[in-house]
Amino acid sequence: MTTCQQIAARMMAPGKGILAADESIGTMSKRLEEAGVEPTAENRRKYRELLATAPGLADSVSGIIFCDETLRQTFGDGTPFPEAVRALGILPGIKVDTGAKPCPGLPGETVTEGLDGLPARLAEYAEMGAAFAKWRAVFTIGADSPSRGAIRANASALARYAAACQEAGIVPIVEPEVLMEGTHNRGMCRDVTAEVHTAVRAELALLNVDLAGIVLKPNMVVEGDGYARQSTPDEVAEITVGVLRAWPGDLAGVAFLSGGQSPERATANLEAMQSHRTPWPLTFSFGRALVSPALAAWRGDPDRMGDGQAALVERVAANGAAARLRGELQPA
Repeated sequence: MTTCQQIAARMMAPGKGILAADESIGTMSKRLEEAGVEPTAENRRKYRELLATAPGLADSVSGIIFCDETLRQTFGDGTPFPEAVRALGILPGIKVDTGAKPCPGLPGETVTEGLDGLPARLAEYAEMGAAFAKWRAVFTIGADSPSRGAIRANASALARYAAACQEAGIVPIVEPEVLMEGTHNRGMCRDVTAEVHTAVRAELALLNVDLAGIVLKPNMVVEGDGYARQSTPDEVAEITVGVLRAWPGDLAGVAFLSGGQSPERATANLEAMQSHRTPWPLTFSFGRALVSPALAAWRGDPDRMGDGQAALVERVAANGAAARLRGELQPA
């Protein structure tokens, strides 16, 4: 096995998922403010350390995605984040895209940027101890979107990022997200998600990306947040796995994003997935669905650090338990 294949296999260890704690400085500062916490670099550091040091986190989490700021910070005892996280039995990862920006020629649509200088940045991150990276492309369902141009531009960027990661010995998390925003039904989400995945697979193949050395981080196929009826977990599981079956069996695994679902709904949908037989594991890489309860419980109070960690571990453990159901629920 190559280095990337070995790391990807560890990331997809049975019953474990990936914690997304990679909010940008602006997004994290806004969430701290909303929780009544001063949005300073030190408070962002304290919050990320609170998450990483939650007791028993490694039982259900194989890796944590950080942003550039956090990867360069240290724990309170002076240990660099990548080193400290590895000592806890968790792989450190890094978000490397610079965000979705307006796509030239396609009014109202975006393309994710960050390819300029990426190989050099990846080499630095690898030297700092990062084991994997993440790049997110976003697609909005509307009357005329996503266009074929937006799908192709983003799929190409994802593939270039993934190829650069593997050349640097870093596992790429490939995240094509079809957003929940809108009034569309889950059938429309299915069709758009399938079209996006087809384009991503084609671009990955053109650049000789080894699927056994990547982790796919897709959206679950759900209706828009403005649609009248919410799909059941069984409905979400069936239609989502149906789309994913187009991926080859050598894919390292699938780690779903929560995409704005409530913590409880995301977990229920993940649990329902486990009864479907697939050649690769299905697990979680949630952000808000895991960390928001922790932030709400902590609120910057040193005396409530344990409360924040307990809230995180409760949600992580629930999702780890859902992922571990795979062996029990697989059809004979």
